[in-house]
Amino acid sequence: MGLSFGHLALLLVVVLVVFGAGKLPSVMRDIAKGIRAFKDGMNEEDTKKEDDDKVA
Repeated sequence: MGLSFGHLALLLVVVLVVFGAGKLPSVMRDIAKGIRAFKDGMNEEDTKKEDDDKVA
């Protein structure tokens, strides 16, 4: 149950209408920063667990 090309095209059109073509790059940049921060946080947590396991 995935998204077909038609669904993705419709989603892109809706996003363009809501945010506008001028604002879209900044919105995508903010989303990418959020994803990067989430991944960094997950990696920090994994590293912390590994360090705690080594100490114990």
